[in-house]
Amino acid sequence: MDQPFPELPAGAFEKADRSPDARFYAQARLVTHIDDAAIAAVTALYRDVLPTGGTVLDLMSSWVSHLPEDLAYAKVTGHGMNARELAANPRLDRWFVQDLNADPALPLPPASVDAACICVSVQYLQRPAEVFASLAGVLRPGAPAVITFSNRCFPTKAVAIWQALDGPDQCRLVDLYLRRAGFPTIESRTLRDGRRSDPLWAVIGRTAI
Repeated sequence: MDQPFPELPAGAFEKADRSPDARFYAQARLVTHIDDAAIAAVTALYRDVLPTGGTVLDLMSSWVSHLPEDLAYAKVTGHGMNARELAANPRLDRWFVQDLNADPALPLPPASVDAACICVSVQYLQRPAEVFASLAGVLRPGAPAVITFSNRCFPTKAVAIWQALDGPDQCRLVDLYLRRAGFPTIESRTLRDGRRSDPLWAVIGRTAI
């Protein structure tokens, strides 16, 4: 698969399971993929970064969004691969199913979103530059894209380059994704060091003002 990352090795975005992603995600998984302490860290980060009262895009979502329960947003739009999971998510005002590895263009108006988040799912993207470029287009000026991840994944569906790296290097990889997609401001944070809970990292990109 052609990718705009010449510095990465050949096959970086290959997966062990090459069957259609829609088949893998057809079964609803109403479980969480990180422990309670890591979830709390995600929620605290969202409280700090996502604009209260804004429109939020929860990309690659599921039946939970980890948004602060006591904060209200104008609209939360969810995206995922399983309709049953998304329909069970009480924080979503609307949602849509789309395979971003097959079609990375988001079906949202330009500059219509105040913030976006991807929680423990970025490792499955095979066309990350295209996805993040599309995301940059739907975000308003200065809006954050908050990407969080741990050391857990479905190993047959995570891309090869992701599985070859550890947390800090994965932060640098996501930073590369965002920079190649045109995000001018990017920061990385270690949210949990893994000694008492699942490790958790965040990379936050902001669109140009």
